[in-house]
Amino acid sequence: MTSNRALHAASIAQQDEFYTQFTDVQEELGHYWEHFRGAKILCNCDDPFESSFFRYLALQFAYLGIKKLTATCYAGSPIAQQQLSLFEEDTPAPKRKPYCATITDYRDWNGDGRTDLLDVRYMLEHQIGCTVRVLQGDGDFRSPECVELLKDADIVITNPPFSLFREFVALMMQYNKKFLIVGNKNAVTYKEIFPLIQQGKMWLGHRNMNSDFWLEVPSYENYEKTDEQGRRLKHIMACWYTNLPITKRHEFLTLLYPYTPEAYPRYDNYDAIEVSRTDRIPMDYDGVMGVPITFLDKYCPSQFEIVGCTYAYGDPGCHVPGTTWNARINGRDIYKRLFIRKKQYDENGSFYVVKHYGPDGIE
Repeated sequence: MTSNRALHAASIAQQDEFYTQFTDVQEELGHYWEHFRGAKILCNCDDPFESSFFRYLALQFAYLGIKKLTATCYAGSPIAQQQLSLFEEDTPAPKRKPYCATITDYRDWNGDGRTDLLDVRYMLEHQIGCTVRVLQGDGDFRSPECVELLKDADIVITNPPFSLFREFVALMMQYNKKFLIVGNKNAVTYKEIFPLIQQGKMWLGHRNMNSDFWLEVPSYENYEKTDEQGRRLKHIMACWYTNLPITKRHEFLTLLYPYTPEAYPRYDNYDAIEVSRTDRIPMDYDGVMGVPITFLDKYCPSQFEIVGCTYAYGDPGCHVPGTTWNARINGRDIYKRLFIRKKQYDENGSFYVVKHYGPDGIE
């Protein structure tokens, strides 16, 4: 029997399912082409008739050498088949059902001398080079049939419901899957997510964390503008998360500013200094520093160690279970912070010595 918690989560999921715009998908996925060759890719929160993820990957299927592309969608989505169309036409999309579409061969199926979105349409309509079927369940990514599809996949690329982000990532970790997904920025401090970032099991994608998304929202959701097609768009605090290797993660941050006690005040309740901007991390300070969560955009694990974070999790030596803890300066709360420290070379310069943080400070 489905638990009350699961039912509640499903209800919430229907209120935070947003669509990622094609331009955003195109911009980010272009950095990962080398990982797509020969891969079986699953988009398990994506209507195959409407998803920008499925559309982009279908169009690049042959060029990137993708082995198999599968998309599944949730039957209870409040936004699907209302405003978007894979084929950018005025004709209505099929009646809402939990579809599963799998592409295994992509070519000039309609014989017009080129491979484009019309060939994707031809494939889906005639089921040539692909299969389209209705799932037995509701298409929830946690359902047994969707988990079976997950087991077969090499890489998962999607925008999961924000309210289920923790569960989604947990499922990726359970089955040891590579992924590239969209999530709320504040997820970096979730107690289920922060340890994965701290341990180097997931990190941010290429897009700058300060560049929020304009995502399409359901008709009942407040929106801030519309695009040329009349789609409702809302400014969302979101970013890309992945565990696919990227060169950006190994670029050292150039440090320019010297440390002075006046420029970097200490916290009232934490043995660390406040660094209000990532680009102002001092070059000559080796202790613990509090930095904005957007530091993760510049985080190189060979240069810095993440030792904790405020709010939901982390707070080594300071966190009181069951309470929310903020860093404070002169009695004033400071917004979410990550606590970091520069890694140190040993005397031979051959490897990094990582200092550990205990309940009473640096050990």
